[in-house]
Amino acid sequence: MVERQEGMDKPVIVTVDDDPGVSRAVARDLRRRYGHDYRIVRAETARDGIDAVREMRLRGDEVAAILADYRMPQMNGVEFLEAAMDLYPYARRVLLTAYADTQAAIQAINVVDLDHYLLKPWDPPEEKFYPVIDGQLDAWLRTDRRERSELRVVGDRWSAPSYKVRDFLARNHVPYQWLLASEPEGAQLVKAAGDNCHLPLVVKPDGTVLESPDQATLAAAVGLSTTPATDFYDLIVVGGGPAGLGAAVYGASEGLKTVLVEAYSSGGQAGQSSRIENYLGFPDGVSGQQLADRARRQALKFGAELLTPRKVNSLEARGQARVVGFKDGGEIAAHAVILATGVTYRRLEAPGLDDFVGRGVFYGAALTEAPWCKNTEVFVVGAANSAGQAAVYLSGFASKVHLLVRGDGLEKSMSHYLIEQIAALPNIEVHLQTQVVGASGDGHLERLTLSTKGEERTVDAQWLFVFIGAEPYTSWLGETIERDGRGFVLTGPDLVQGGRRPRNWPLRREPYYLETNVPGVLAAGDVRAESIKRVASAVGEGAMAVALVHRYLEKQ
Repeated sequence: MVERQEGMDKPVIVTVDDDPGVSRAVARDLRRRYGHDYRIVRAETARDGIDAVREMRLRGDEVAAILADYRMPQMNGVEFLEAAMDLYPYARRVLLTAYADTQAAIQAINVVDLDHYLLKPWDPPEEKFYPVIDGQLDAWLRTDRRERSELRVVGDRWSAPSYKVRDFLARNHVPYQWLLASEPEGAQLVKAAGDNCHLPLVVKPDGTVLESPDQATLAAAVGLSTTPATDFYDLIVVGGGPAGLGAAVYGASEGLKTVLVEAYSSGGQAGQSSRIENYLGFPDGVSGQQLADRARRQALKFGAELLTPRKVNSLEARGQARVVGFKDGGEIAAHAVILATGVTYRRLEAPGLDDFVGRGVFYGAALTEAPWCKNTEVFVVGAANSAGQAAVYLSGFASKVHLLVRGDGLEKSMSHYLIEQIAALPNIEVHLQTQVVGASGDGHLERLTLSTKGEERTVDAQWLFVFIGAEPYTSWLGETIERDGRGFVLTGPDLVQGGRRPRNWPLRREPYYLETNVPGVLAAGDVRAESIKRVASAVGEGAMAVALVHRYLEKQ
């Protein structure tokens, strides 16, 4: 049974509950508050609800929100919302649940990106029901819901430029279809582009063709914001990893005119993680991309401006202003700056490896490559959490994953839960005291030379993922900001010659440890010397840096 309300031109709120009494009560409360602006569609079975949603999709109706009861006989509410989100990905998803089912509701946050769960009963609705729905409808109205057809990317399988385009699009959450130039559809597009076509080829939905585009051209083509709206802000955040996104969210939410500048894509190193399982509030884990995308949307919701991709190459103090210069020209200024540029994975120094970057050798998770690893053997280098997470993720595709560890164990650098997961997976083999000392191949990686306890051997290998060390992106700071010998930004008590703290350094209760040697410039996250290299601590430092910005501004 499906009950519809008149007003076919209005956006729709769908409610599904197999209890007729509850179903009518939900629809009644919704109509009372939202009937003037929204059409309410009520279904009493999950199957009727799915049929109704499909019918609306074919008609081109807009669905603003979907409310589903958790306990339904044909499919539970989580399964219903998961099916519905394929048809209406922008609709807000609310699960109706009894107190006994709250654990299922929490799990649904990860499964279907649940927006909210409501405990039954919700009397009075003015206090427990309407404020929640108001917030969800407001979020839906703010969402850009324009349909976008996918980009098509045509290239060669073992092409580094093709990989860079695909990786850039994936990490910036731009959907695309990947086509090999050697296959019929890809070959047709290459032919249509002309005899002198340069791969990779990017074809926009309107037919516009980009040949071997650089990063700036590609960013503009897919609608990423690269131009600042003004030349002066309250706060500039440099870097879009967890610390930078945390600073942008808190800065914008607390009324600061905030701009975040990111050189490549939001998420930083954490954004490349296939699964983060020890982050508070996600008991079933969350991918780095999901976490980064939620934080990015949250920052935009509060009014932060995000510039991606723009590289900075200078920072200087001009009176009370802190001025950031762009590598491609131009500059912006602000009262305060938070440095959150994070770190990059250190390159392996072994003969031949540099020849195959993007062609079998990848620094970071390279999630775009994982499906291609199906039924092959892959090699992962590293002993920290990022390497462990990648090994576990890749084990779902590869026939075997070889984890190469330079040291004599994982306990010093990897979380216990990951060590247990790796030990439980039969297709992951850990090789201790093992290093990559060479690579070779014809056009792409085909062989690796490994050294274990001084004994070398050559193995067939097409895939190598590297997660070693960390190098901060701080060379652009010049002499403006003090750094330690490895390039990490010195802050707080560490701001002394050589990075050593004198015995008589005054201890202050306030968390001034994020302040650099330049007033109004702070550092947060992995780029800061002596920071804890964890996602949660980076987010916390980003938030704390905003509190210190407020204190700094109050004194000006």
